[in-house]
Amino acid sequence: MSDLVLQGLFASLPFVVVVLLALLAVLAAGLGLVWPRLLVYPYLCALFWITSTNYGSLAVFVTPGFYSRGSGLLLFPLVLWCMLGAWCCARVAAAFRDGPASAGTLVPWFWGWAAMLAAHLGAAMLAGVPLKEALAPSGFSNIVWMGPLIALMLLAFRSRQEAVELAGFIMLAGLARALFGLGRWAAFGGDPNNVYANMNAIRIRLTFFDINDSLLCMMSCAIAAVVLFGPGPRPIPSVQAAPQHPLWRALAWLTLLATAACIVLSYRRSAWIGFILGSIVVLLRFPPRRRLQLALAALPLAGGALGYAALRRLGQARGGLAGLLYDMQSRRFGPESERVLELKLVLADILARPFTGIGAWGRYTGYQQISWQANPDGGLFLHSGILHVALKCGLPGVILLAGTVWAFVLAARRALRTLPPELLGLGTAGVAGVAFMIPDVLIGTPFPQVRTTQMLAVALALPYVALAASAASALPRRGTRLRLRPDMAPA
Repeated sequence: MSDLVLQGLFASLPFVVVVLLALLAVLAAGLGLVWPRLLVYPYLCALFWITSTNYGSLAVFVTPGFYSRGSGLLLFPLVLWCMLGAWCCARVAAAFRDGPASAGTLVPWFWGWAAMLAAHLGAAMLAGVPLKEALAPSGFSNIVWMGPLIALMLLAFRSRQEAVELAGFIMLAGLARALFGLGRWAAFGGDPNNVYANMNAIRIRLTFFDINDSLLCMMSCAIAAVVLFGPGPRPIPSVQAAPQHPLWRALAWLTLLATAACIVLSYRRSAWIGFILGSIVVLLRFPPRRRLQLALAALPLAGGALGYAALRRLGQARGGLAGLLYDMQSRRFGPESERVLELKLVLADILARPFTGIGAWGRYTGYQQISWQANPDGGLFLHSGILHVALKCGLPGVILLAGTVWAFVLAARRALRTLPPELLGLGTAGVAGVAFMIPDVLIGTPFPQVRTTQMLAVALALPYVALAASAASALPRRGTRLRLRPDMAPA
């Protein structure tokens, strides 16, 4: 009898799981229609805390990643479909809220990316290429998925209080992530995905190898810096709270120090250069006198920390200071550097097809000569985001990328000049985060990675969220009456 019960239990378990997931989806949709941001926070927590790479790990068995497509039946990762469902809920909820939905200047450009992806799908069908390959993350479909997340954040955080709440959440999330990374670095050997120790025999410990963790730390560090040194009232979790709350300022100090240390101890060149660029953006938001004081105080500390970390890494690498570029240097005799060879092979294909590219599914010629391309994904990606777009999409992709960047620059410039003090931290965090990612876009592989493109979309959205919240607070609410001054009253 017990065997029959167990068999019935195991046979019904899949149906029970499906029913529970359906009930959870209905509950999430109900909450999303009332409070859309309650669907955004869990998604941001997943982006902030779940790593996207196992590169550099010595693990024998690697489980499928949270951001992977699995069997590929859904064509895109499940996490992106969940985000799209949250956008649908937020879009419906926006119809019942005061004020028009804000559409940033980035939206038309992402519609252009979607149209180009549709064109590539048509070409793939004519060429007999499966849709799964044409929509693979190794193309540029991840760039298209950045648009829905930016629109979701604009729809979910529309009031000034909600935007300030988002700034506090990002700062505390970055603090928690940094403390986790530093604790693991100090007591448990650091990040197990340590490509330097495991593959290059450089005996150093890392806080985080994934660049996205350092990006979160950069955005959190920017908010903390504005809290501590920004002009006017401090941007704190509640607009009505005291502007000099001791606990909040103590958390800001802890965030500033922990996130900066976490970035330095990542030992990644792109993170170091990005941290310098992001810090320049933050410094430029302060009045000239305070900017000079902070620069004089911070430069020796930051320079000393980066110098010590660089010496530790270079102390076990050959070539002295040039060891920072060990993977770009060619030997005096023998084959040239594989990173340089990769760029030469890619440039040859770009020049061969400058207007159409090789297609979202294409592989560049000669990729078999590169050691890290000896896998099923060989030739589908390269170490340069800009060249990746030029290779896959040709001139139309380069134009769309330049237009997207230019639209953001104009919006960021307006945001940093006009935002009120309580929203300045949020806008600065987005601009500093984008500046932080410039080295990775130039010499890394950001666009084939789901987490990287989604984190980049969060950074792009923050100045727009701050601008929309600032504009919404100036609009009268429905059902309210405008009071006239005595001298304007009718006779």
